[in-house]
Amino acid sequence: MSINFLPTLNAILNATSGILIAIGFVFIRTKRVAAHRACMIGAVISSSLFLISYLVYHVGFKAGVTRFTGTGWVRPVYFGILISHTILAVTIVPLVAVTLTRALRGRFVLHRRIARWTFPMWLYVSVTGVIVYLMLYQVFPTAR
Repeated sequence: MSINFLPTLNAILNATSGILIAIGFVFIRTKRVAAHRACMIGAVISSSLFLISYLVYHVGFKAGVTRFTGTGWVRPVYFGILISHTILAVTIVPLVAVTLTRALRGRFVLHRRIARWTFPMWLYVSVTGVIVYLMLYQVFPTAR
């Protein structure tokens, strides 16, 4: 069974999460709470599916590291994006869990306090995940 489709699936799941996060933000700003809740639950599901797919690809199938082949000025740009993405991706997991738990328990004052931090970080991770994919597999594809 080929696993070559998993990086593309991961990018699609990241993009889906990012879109749902952004739309969810608009919904809560316009006081459409039920729509906000649906979008954010969808974003959590999409992000969770991404994490499972990512782990299956890199750990389960031992896909290892994909080397970035870009040269010149784009190389430090790529690694700057990748490093910030990776650090925030690890950080965001517990933040999303706490933010979601507070919302589901109706602790909205506490939910809002942490959501102010969770929202931009989660959106950044989702968007930069797609950018990393595009740079790694589309713009500067590696020989596989």
